Formats: sequence, structure tokens, C-alpha cells
Amino acid sequence: MSSRKLYRIPARGKVKGVCAGIADYLDIPVRLVRVIVVLSMIFGLFMLTLIAYFLLAFVLDEKPQSAEENAPTAHMLLDQLEAELRGGEPGVRDIERYVTSETFSVRSRFRQL
Repeated sequence: MSSRKLYRIPARGKVKGVCAGIADYLDIPVRLVRVIVVLSMIFGLFMLTLIAYFLLAFVLDEKPQSAEENAPTAHMLLDQLEAELRGGEPGVRDIERYVTSETFSVRSRFRQL
């Protein structure tokens, strides 16, 4: 996380994009950050949360378009990983089919003789 910078993302935000920026920085769903903000306002931290939100809205820079396009998201990385795992699956199936076949057991018994 040290190489990443905290931005606000107005295009994905509801008010100023602070929650969207925090969610992007922490790599968690935006909805979760919004729920945490609303709950903190309900449970007695209304003024502190409101001040912190608007302070961050004016202090944080907007996320540049180039930074948004270059950074792979968690969903993209998981899709790449899934594709790589599916690519190796036929080889594993072939090995499993060979090891569980009669040919393998006959050959291993001949080796033991």
C-alpha cells in the first residue's frame, strides 16, 4: 500500500467521491465504506465523521484518469488467476486419468518385479 496514494474519485462517488477513494485505496467494496460512515454518524460520531469527510473532500486530489486506467483491479487479477488455473486443469486431469488407469497399475507392478 505504500506505493499507492489516496485520492477521491468523484465519478464513482455519491457526494464528493471520498468513500470511493478510500475503498479503492483499501481495495474493499465502496458499499462497505459507506455503511461504516453512516453507522459512525448514527452511533454518536456525527460531527466528527462529517468534519472528517468534508476535510478529506477538500484535501484529497481527484484521481487522474491515467492512474485509474493503468492499475489492475482485484477483479481483473482474480480473473487472470482463474484463467491460468483453468489452463493447467486439462494437464492435471490427464495425469489423474493416467494414475487411476489400469495401465499405470500394470506398469508399476512390472517395475516391482
